[in-house]
Amino acid sequence: MPNTTGSNNANKVTAGKPKVGGAVYRAPLGTVLPTDAVTALAEDYKCLGYCSQDGLTNGNDQTNNKVSAWGGDVVLNMITSGSDTFSLTLIEALNENVIKTVYGSDSVTTSESGDITVAVNGGSNEESVYVFELILKGGALKRIVVPCASVTSLGEVKYTDSDAVGYNITLTAVNDKSGNSHYEYIHLKKASES
Repeated sequence: MPNTTGSNNANKVTAGKPKVGGAVYRAPLGTVLPTDAVTALAEDYKCLGYCSQDGLTNGNDQTNNKVSAWGGDVVLNMITSGSDTFSLTLIEALNENVIKTVYGSDSVTTSESGDITVAVNGGSNEESVYVFELILKGGALKRIVVPCASVTSLGEVKYTDSDAVGYNITLTAVNDKSGNSHYEYIHLKKASES
C-alpha cells in the first residue's frame, strides 16, 4: 500500500544488486533504446559480464553560478555546466566485449580460433549505448539507460596473483536530442508476479 501520509517508510529503502545473468550491457550508438525495466534487450546489446564488488557509481556533477543582490542575498541560482558519469570495474578481462569497451571496437580483432589481438593506442572515444540492470528490494527491477556515452577514464590495470584483472572505467554520458543524459525505469514487483 502506498505511503501517502508523508511519514518515514522503511519499505522504500533499497539496495542495488546486479541482475542475475548480466547487469552491464553495451550496444552500438543508435541501437533502439529500451523504454521500461522489463522488456528483453535486443541482440545488439552485449553483456560485459561480472563487475567488481564495488558495484556501479553514478556521479552527477553540477556547477552553479549564484547571483547575489546588493546586501548578499542569493536571488538567482543558475546551473552553468554538469556531467553525468558512471564508474565501475569490469573484471571479465578475457571477454572480447569488455576489451572492445575499454580500447575501442576498431582496436580489437578476434581470430577464427578465438585469439584476441588488441592494438592499444592511447584510448578510444567510441560512443555507445549502455544499459545497467539492477534488482532492488522486494524483487523490484531498475534499468538505467544511457543513450550515448564513451570511456573517458581508465584506471591502472594490475596483474597480480591475488586479485582479478580489472578495467576500472568511467563512462561520461552525452545529452540526447531531448537534453537528457540517461533514463531510469523502475518496475515494482506486483503480488501476482510471485
